Amino acid sequence: MQGDRLSEWFVPKFGSRNFRLSIGILFLPYTGMVVSFTIWGSLSVEFSLDRLVSICLLYFFAIGISAHCLDALGSKKKPWGDISHSKLWLASIISLIIAFSIGLYYAFLDSWLLFPIGLIEGFFLFAYNLELFRGKFHNNVSFVISWGILPVFAGAAIQSNSISVETIIFSAIAGLASYILIVTSRKYKVLKQQNANYETYYKSEVILKIVSSGVIFGTVLFFALRYL
Repeated sequence: MQGDRLSEWFVPKFGSRNFRLSIGILFLPYTGMVVSFTIWGSLSVEFSLDRLVSICLLYFFAIGISAHCLDALGSKKKPWGDISHSKLWLASIISLIIAFSIGLYYAFLDSWLLFPIGLIEGFFLFAYNLELFRGKFHNNVSFVISWGILPVFAGAAIQSNSISVETIIFSAIAGLASYILIVTSRKYKVLKQQNANYETYYKSEVILKIVSSGVIFGTVLFFALRYL
C-alpha cells in the first residue's frame, strides 16, 4: 500500500522531501478550482478587484492550507507520512485566523451574507476534514456544498451582499465539477493505495487533470474577458 502521496501527479518532482510535501499537501490543482469558484461568484455580480482578491485569499488560506492540514490530521492512513501534528495544527489555526479575519472584516463592513456562509463553511471545514461525528459528513454531498457551491455564493456575497440568478447557475456548474472531481478522486486514491498499475488509474488521473486545469484556465479566460 502506498505510504504517502509524494508520487501524486500534482506534487513537484524536484526539491527536498519537505519542499515537495509542503507543496503537495496544498493540493494546488484542487485548491485552484475552489479559488476559481470564488472568482465565478464575484464575476456573477458587479465586482471590485480588491474584494475579488480578498475572497481568493480567504479561500486559499481556509481551504488550501487549513482544510488540507486538518485532512492530514483526520486521516487514519497518514497520506503524507509522519508529519508533526503540532505543526499541522499550527498551520491550520494560523491560516484559519487569517481567513476568518478577512471574512469578518467584509461581513461587518457591508456583506452580512458572509456570516451564514462562513458558519456553514466552518462547520464543514472541521466535520468533513477531521471526520467528526463518526465521519457522517465526510461524503460527496458535503464536498460538493463546501468546495463547489458555497465558494461561488461567497464570491458574490463579498461583492454585492446578494445572490443573483447568474450566481446560482455558476454554483450549479461548480457543484457538478466538484462532484466529478471527488468521485474520480476517490476511485483514483483507492487504486493508488492498492499499488495498481499506472494503466489502471490512468483514465482517472486524466479526468482529474482535465477538470482542474479546465476550471482554472477557463476562469483566467473568463476574468480576462470581463475585466480587461
